[in-house]
Amino acid sequence: MVRVRRSVEASNRRVRVDEAVPVGVRIAGAWAWRLLVIAGVVAIFVFLVVQLRLIVIPLMVAVLIAALLVPFVTFLQRHRWPKWLAITIAEVGILAIVSALVYLVVAQVRDGFPALQERTVEAIATFRGFLLDSPLQLTDSQISDYLGQALQSIQADSGVFVTGALSVGSTAGHVLIGILLVLFATLILLIDGGGIWGWVVRLFPRNARASVNGSGIAGWTTLTRFVRVQIFVAAVDAVGIGGIALILQLPLAIPIAVAVFLGSFIPIVGAVLTGTIAVFIALVYQGPVIALIMLAGVLLVQQIEGHVLQPLVMGAAVKVHPLAVVLAVGAGGYLAGIPGALFAVPVVATVNTMAAYAASGAWRETPYPDPNAKDVTRNA
Repeated sequence: MVRVRRSVEASNRRVRVDEAVPVGVRIAGAWAWRLLVIAGVVAIFVFLVVQLRLIVIPLMVAVLIAALLVPFVTFLQRHRWPKWLAITIAEVGILAIVSALVYLVVAQVRDGFPALQERTVEAIATFRGFLLDSPLQLTDSQISDYLGQALQSIQADSGVFVTGALSVGSTAGHVLIGILLVLFATLILLIDGGGIWGWVVRLFPRNARASVNGSGIAGWTTLTRFVRVQIFVAAVDAVGIGGIALILQLPLAIPIAVAVFLGSFIPIVGAVLTGTIAVFIALVYQGPVIALIMLAGVLLVQQIEGHVLQPLVMGAAVKVHPLAVVLAVGAGGYLAGIPGALFAVPVVATVNTMAAYAASGAWRETPYPDPNAKDVTRNA
């Protein structure tokens, strides 16, 4: 009886203490420790991704490529192509396209690099002479100091991206292993992607499997849409900036277009950063007037992407606000350099769709969302 009485008294004291704490504080405390747990799990996940980046980055590249090729393989199979032949055509075709682009760029750059180097040296010498004769009354040592400081600033600002690029493969061996992992993982995903996802779903409790499976299908649908739309946006940027370079009769127009196409996979900022190559070449070969025209063309293409393609085309496909896109690219670039900026938007778009689908409860009535629906989370 004494123990029971003491237990009751302790329980009453706890109740009185809880009643003394305002409701708002109790709610804030409950939210706080849950958010801390979530943040800790996310931090551990990011740490593991960084430590295993030589495996994770090729795998994520393979997932993006598979998201592009799976609809094509499915299309061929619907037209009675054998599965093995459809997969072979898809993977060999993407390899041939990438190889042709790389060869074209390398050949063009190899032929035009000596002239570009010579023109660059001449342009720097001309600019130095202009500064020496200008009313600023700069000395040669001052100009050298300013140029050195500018170079150091550029190197410091681009350090994050250089580090990210090196994280993909700091040696030729790492790059080769990464390419082989991408090819192998893409092949496996094309052959048995559904079986792999089924194994992942079975890792979850039975009651959660319908939600996890439906969320995964919804996320995959968003990812395939993102890849297709991003290729379209990148092609528009490449044609726009490359076409302006051709009109202005700039050399290396094709490498410029290819660089813009690849850079545009980093939304908002990619086309502008790669477009500066065209501005630099215009400045070296044609002078400041043509360079300003080229800069205006790059900014025009960027405005079309930012105000038309991203909000209307990309926004309708992935349901992510443009501000979220910019923040995701910035955070991804800061944390993981070029790979982080590249994968930030598809990861955010996919996770957003999966979370929205799971929270909507649509999986209770329709476990398999319709991939053809405009809004997977609403029309599931």
